[in-house]
Order: sequence, then structure tokens, then C-alpha cells
Amino acid sequence: MNFLAHIYLSGDNDLIKIGNFMADGIRGKQFENYPLEIQKGIILHRFIDTYTDAHPIFRKSTKRLHDKYHHYAGVIVDVFYDHFLAKNWNNYSDESLVDFTNHFYQSLRDNYDFLSERTKGMMPYMIEYNWLVSYQTIGGISRILTQMDGRTKNESKMRFSSNELIEFYTEFEQEFITFFEDVRIHSKQKLMTL
Repeated sequence: MNFLAHIYLSGDNDLIKIGNFMADGIRGKQFENYPLEIQKGIILHRFIDTYTDAHPIFRKSTKRLHDKYHHYAGVIVDVFYDHFLAKNWNNYSDESLVDFTNHFYQSLRDNYDFLSERTKGMMPYMIEYNWLVSYQTIGGISRILTQMDGRTKNESKMRFSSNELIEFYTEFEQEFITFFEDVRIHSKQKLMTL
């Protein structure tokens, strides 16, 4: 799962959302240096990643891309799934995606001192280009994948993967819908234990 899904699956607590959002850059026990609610978000993020990577439907989606994109297939499917969450947002939330996103951006500003350096560096671009809302369109997803490809020095070829998104759009969307029901249930259960 990518940024939007991780934030959404965090429930209503802003600090848990922030922890879940910035967890990728926090290694090992470094999470213990953060406030308790942010720690919970980081633990939840790790749980979601482990659950996602082992899920047969997610693996089915990645298999479709593996021959061409190799170990980047999972990263690409994470982004594709965020597209389907953003596109179908009204099925998952009574709050509009724009309001949800603006609230999250404001919580990043309000809790700036708690953010990792990596998150502080990324935040201005995320807000300026409104990444989370841009996920709703294939054009927005293409821009994100192109930026990510640039960070791999174009080795990943992710910039081309929107072609597969278009070609197998129905299949990816159905897989997302089925998978997301499972991950929502398991994430809620995990949150209750934290």
C-alpha cells in the first residue's frame, strides 16, 4: 500500500496517521524515539506492509508486472492500489478526499517537530503538487511513477507502468476492491491491539 492507503487505514488519530505515513524511513528500533501514538502508526505500517506482501490477491497483481518490472512490481502495485482508493474514495469515506487530504496536510504542519527529516524534506512537494488527490487520475499516477523512476536513475522503468494500468485496468481494480476489504478488517483489528 502506498501513502493514501496507509493514512486511511490509520483511523482517526492524527499522530497514528503521521507515524504510518513516515514509517518507511524509520529503521529498526528508531521508532522508539517518537511519541507513543506515532510509534503505533509505525508499527501499524509495518503490519500492513507484511500483510500486503503476503496476500494472494496482491501477489496476483504483482505477478502481472513481474516479468517487466521485476522487484519493482510491488512498488508499482502499491501506487496502482492508491489510485483505486482515490478514484473510489466515496465508497470508503463520508469525508471528501480533498477535505481528508487537507486535514492530513494540516496535521503535518501542526506536528512538524515530530516529523522525520525525510518527511520534512518531502512534505513541501507533497503539499504543493497535492499528491494524494492527484492519485485519482491516471495522469497523476503517471507523474508519481515517473518521479519514482527518476529516484532509481530510471532503472526501474516505472514511468512506463501506467501502460499496464490502462491495459489491465479492470483486473487491477477488481483485485484492489477485494484485497482492500481484507486489509481494512485486519488493520482495524491490529489498531485495537496497539
